[in-house]
Amino acid sequence: MGFEVKYELRGDSNIGSVDFDNVQFGRVFTDHMFIAEYDGQQWGDCRIVPYGPLPLSPATSALHYGQSIFEGMKAFKDEAGNPLLFRPYDNARRLNISARRMCMAEFPEDLFVEALERLVWVDRDWIPTKPGASLYLRPFMFATDDFLGVRPSTRYMFVAYCCPVVAYYSHPLKVKVEDKYSRAAPGGVGFTKCAGNYGAAMLPTKEAQDEGYDQVLWTDPVEHRFLEETGTTNCFLVRGNTLFTPALTDTLLPGITRDSVMKLAASFGLHVSEEPISIETLKAAVTDGSLKEMFITGTAATVITIKGFGHRGEYFDLEPQADHNLSARILKTMDAIRTRKESDPFGWVHPVPAR
Repeated sequence: MGFEVKYELRGDSNIGSVDFDNVQFGRVFTDHMFIAEYDGQQWGDCRIVPYGPLPLSPATSALHYGQSIFEGMKAFKDEAGNPLLFRPYDNARRLNISARRMCMAEFPEDLFVEALERLVWVDRDWIPTKPGASLYLRPFMFATDDFLGVRPSTRYMFVAYCCPVVAYYSHPLKVKVEDKYSRAAPGGVGFTKCAGNYGAAMLPTKEAQDEGYDQVLWTDPVEHRFLEETGTTNCFLVRGNTLFTPALTDTLLPGITRDSVMKLAASFGLHVSEEPISIETLKAAVTDGSLKEMFITGTAATVITIKGFGHRGEYFDLEPQADHNLSARILKTMDAIRTRKESDPFGWVHPVPAR
């Protein structure tokens, strides 16, 4: 299905001013962005324009009442230089799950994928080929009614832009198991990628960082007993021949990288178990030596090892077992699939057609 998309391209690219060996995550943006608008009836006015500021009214609904959602995904190149997307339809579906919960207009899946295809093709020269680097894509949508009043907006804007990135984290992390603040509550919006989830997490994360940690590891909001996720990632434990991860509830984000990791681990012959994991279980596994590995996963973070965690003033160091490094194997395989250095048995890789 095709959509009418207008192009207003830059006359000169900004790519020559970028040091791709020293880019900071989320600081450098490509030449263009995609925009579409919902007028209360349908999506239209699709266009690719130079990256830049958006004209907004001070009364823009999203700024006051929080109807704002987003996705995170990446583009890569194969060895022949062809641009590739990774599981774009999964991101499209998840965006609409968020949209429904936030009472927003849904965005057509085919238009979502076509928008990213067109944008990535226009800015394909920006896709890094250095190992560990990629082009990060940020599609997002927000309410645009010029109106003060607590009600769903009738108008929305969808925007997608890109930035070349290296790994979000450059080293194994120390996390603080949080038992005071809560990221989300049953019946809330924890399973969505709405902007407010991340804003509410900033103070607990800053407090953890002030204590010497890199991130917060959230626990359930009722008992603060069961592990959930970190501020930006899902978490995994390896014990024996089993990969454990917290079972999804309406307080956890269903990560696409999470799902990819579980499918890869199963293909390696590991048993994968989604179940509640208590902090007591985690501590016991460290004490008795049965915890082989703990790691986190996300689009920006990819796969990162946890080197230790703190809980109620006590710190637990996680020495990696020399004979076990599942996270490294998963990351290596995922990178090879995403760049077509290995076959893609899962059908995850989506070639970007020439436009």
